[in-house]
Amino acid sequence: MLSRHFLRAKALQTLYAAVTSQCSNIEEAEKLFDYNVLRLNDMGIFQLSTLPQLAFVAERILENEMQKFKPQDNQIKYLRRIAENRFIESLARGFEYRQAVNRLKVDWANQFDAFRKIINTMKTNKQFVDYLAIENPTYDDERAICLLEFKYMMNDDTLRDAIFERDLLWEDDFDQVAQYVFMLLKEVDEDKADEAMRCPQVYDKRNEDELSAFLFARKLVSDTMAHLDEVEPMIKKHLQNWDFDRVALMDILLINMAVTEFTCCPSIPERVTVDEYIELSKEFSTEKSKLFINGILDRLLIELRVQGRINKNERGMYDPEIDGDVVPEG
Repeated sequence: MLSRHFLRAKALQTLYAAVTSQCSNIEEAEKLFDYNVLRLNDMGIFQLSTLPQLAFVAERILENEMQKFKPQDNQIKYLRRIAENRFIESLARGFEYRQAVNRLKVDWANQFDAFRKIINTMKTNKQFVDYLAIENPTYDDERAICLLEFKYMMNDDTLRDAIFERDLLWEDDFDQVAQYVFMLLKEVDEDKADEAMRCPQVYDKRNEDELSAFLFARKLVSDTMAHLDEVEPMIKKHLQNWDFDRVALMDILLINMAVTEFTCCPSIPERVTVDEYIELSKEFSTEKSKLFINGILDRLLIELRVQGRINKNERGMYDPEIDGDVVPEG
């Protein structure tokens, strides 16, 4: 499941793209946000597809090994464990997974050597050595070894570059999506591992919590777009010895998003909002942005409270002992 922090980051990127392209249409901004999130599922499918491909390559190598005059027993056992993994078989059997792979035209044919290299590299891994010593591995054992294989492949530069070639925008989110896919794989239940099993998705709108988080971030985009002109003079009023035109656009957008959360999200505590956008400033803006944004948001909070524009429910209630109730100097 995508975290709300990650979805806020997608909302910020969407707003930045919309503003820099001078897109004032809220509906277009919402569609752009939808695309920015849903494309993560496509990248997740490419990442998932490395597991069946690894099994396929192991099977081809095994066939060649078996044709040798004196095949090595240890090598055959090793390759067979990869090629005949029940966890991978259940994943590849899933109807949803097969549909997604066909839709995206996933093809690893040109990366046979990259998968061969990974198979050779894993041989000496202690976890794999211990796994080979198990006479009759369980489904959980086979899932655990698949997670190890997945880590190897997600850290392989050749496979990463092959995925980036599909969509240059995927590079920034690759590691985060791989982490989500890893967690989803850990949760696959053997009892549901059949053709009807749901394909692990980074964002699954059929999950009520995930849909709620997605709609929250989508509304954050539309509400922020709707109030950009209104918030700008508020920011200017609280600038100290600083020209508004010199403020980084990313900082302005972060402040706008925070104001939207202050006024339109009654269940989110004010301090949570402030902390979230300070963290986002560390990821997307300049080194000094966190101090600047923190100072501006402190002043805007007081102004908004005085105007009666912040109405929090019990969950998001303002606590003077935590948040402070003293007007900042200046």
